[in-house]
Amino acid sequence: MSKHAVFEYLERIEAVIRAEAWQVGRLYNLQPIQLQMLAYLGRCNRYSNNPAAVTAYFQLTKGTVSQSLKVLESRGYIARRADTQDKRKVILSLTEEGQTVVDAAYPPPLFRAINLNEADEERLTDQLQGLLHRLQRANQLETFGICHTCRYFQTEGDAQFRCGLTQEVLHSHEADLICREHRETT
Repeated sequence: MSKHAVFEYLERIEAVIRAEAWQVGRLYNLQPIQLQMLAYLGRCNRYSNNPAAVTAYFQLTKGTVSQSLKVLESRGYIARRADTQDKRKVILSLTEEGQTVVDAAYPPPLFRAINLNEADEERLTDQLQGLLHRLQRANQLETFGICHTCRYFQTEGDAQFRCGLTQEVLHSHEADLICREHRETT
């Protein structure tokens, strides 16, 4: 086995997924990164639905993200609005059309075809999550994890949650969303 087998397999999987994203993207006249941005905006929370968070999540330049967001907005897939607390901040959200694209594109058809059983999916998810966390730690990258896995996530009762960082109440659906402020539990 190659010394770099894990990387080589991940790279090949990424290439296969990217090729599928190009095919799906053609249906909506979108590039793969634009599809990925739509999917991200459909899965992120209120602390992570702004242009700066999109830029950090994808590790792209502000210009690249700005241009992609303009395309998505001009095609009616996302909406922008000013933050009610700070009018200088922009909040991004999927439109119904954007959600339709995400529902059709994610997971991509080729991935849906493999039919992992629950045990295999759980094991693979744990391994990939561990690999991602190691990469993020080793390279001091933001984690952008799922809210309920964060050290700041607090349960206050039956389906009542709070962010210990912001002290804001979290709605139950937010517990499963991507958060920019995520910090690994120690």
